[in-house]
Amino acid sequence: MSTAKPSSPGVSARMSRQARRDTTPEVAVRKLLHAAGYRYRINERVPGMSRRTIDIAFTRAKVAVMIDGCFWHGCPEHATQPKANSEWWRVKLDRNMARDVETTAHLTAAGWTVLRFWEHESAEDVANKIAATMRSPSVTNK
Repeated sequence: MSTAKPSSPGVSARMSRQARRDTTPEVAVRKLLHAAGYRYRINERVPGMSRRTIDIAFTRAKVAVMIDGCFWHGCPEHATQPKANSEWWRVKLDRNMARDVETTAHLTAAGWTVLRFWEHESAEDVANKIAATMRSPSVTNK
């Protein structure tokens, strides 16, 4: 992938400040899960893929939770396409989405249950879906 020149110093500064972990949606979900008594690991390395991480990992139950940003992961409702350096961005965002598919397939093949959510989803709804998964017999009997 070629290096793109930032369209402006402001854009460059804004993009460099983007959080890679502990985003507002992640923290909100984690607080709800913790308050409900769930214990988990954060930013756990994907087994066999050392440069990738699981946002919220229940390692004993093998449940991986990913909370994807709408822009970075191609949300069908909210994704946008930058106008500046558009070809470079299209390639980058397509690679992000392909990496998501590959990571999910890798974890699933290793016996993990993978839950993916969008950042715009309600933290309460996400936490409830995770809790329901954690209570399900297919997870509790692993």
